[in-house]
Amino acid sequence: MKPSFRMPREGLFLLLVVVLGWGTSWTVIKHTITEIPPLSFRGSSAVVGGLCLLVLARFSGLSLRVPASEQPRLLWLTFFNIVGWNVLSTYGVLYLPSGRAALLAYTMPLWCVPLSVWWLGEVLTRRRVFALMLGLAGVAVLIGESARALVQAPLGVILMLSAAACWACGVVLFKRWKLEIPTLVLTGWLLLLGGLPLVLAALCIDGVPRQMPGFWALFGLCFSALITFMLCNWAWNRLVLLVPVAVSSLSSLLVPLVSVVSGALFLGEQPGWREAVAALLILGAVAVINMGRKRG
Repeated sequence: MKPSFRMPREGLFLLLVVVLGWGTSWTVIKHTITEIPPLSFRGSSAVVGGLCLLVLARFSGLSLRVPASEQPRLLWLTFFNIVGWNVLSTYGVLYLPSGRAALLAYTMPLWCVPLSVWWLGEVLTRRRVFALMLGLAGVAVLIGESARALVQAPLGVILMLSAAACWACGVVLFKRWKLEIPTLVLTGWLLLLGGLPLVLAALCIDGVPRQMPGFWALFGLCFSALITFMLCNWAWNRLVLLVPVAVSSLSSLLVPLVSVVSGALFLGEQPGWREAVAALLILGAVAVINMGRKRG
């Protein structure tokens, strides 16, 4: 029999970076978008993060050249992973009555797992199905009493689920194509190429800023550019290439769990029984998908 998968040490480190960075970013975003419009915030963060990665790659001696044969695929990955995801999720949240509705984005594994079976030929084992059910149950519990409000905002739900599907397509295609470009360089180009149209759209929709944002808004922008976009996207792309899609996508469910914890620590939010039950379900899902024992 084939051995069951067990997350390698490098994967655990990359997952830790992604979960802590993306999980705490929701707390930072909550403050920052009160002064910087969401589209301007995401676009500028992506551009700055992409430029920083490309500069770092150049100083590391890596070539920034993208082979002509890989350029169309790079553009498709940019569309799904950066442009589509950020535009749909940004406006999806605006139409929904609760920030917790952003958890709909973490239905991404529901799309990723079948796509990985279809496009990558990954095996849909009982372990993976069980982990998927546990993880999505955890997300459903976190959404909880907001479910009725979500039904009353169908456009927001459609946009957020579309964002999740878009992200899933980007993850699976990223794994399938495996572009012959160093991950540092590839992530830099993805962020830069995806961020530029977001910035242009923000100038048309939000207009030119009339005043300088405050210190904490600028701190949030720097955090988003350097941690949320630059560091976490690099780590996420490395993780996607390293482990099966079912493993990376289900492990990402730890992000909303960390966001709930960071909200309690830094915003004074009071987690209740829903958060406790969701934590058990999500941790169970990640344990099931990552901690299999090898069999002969």
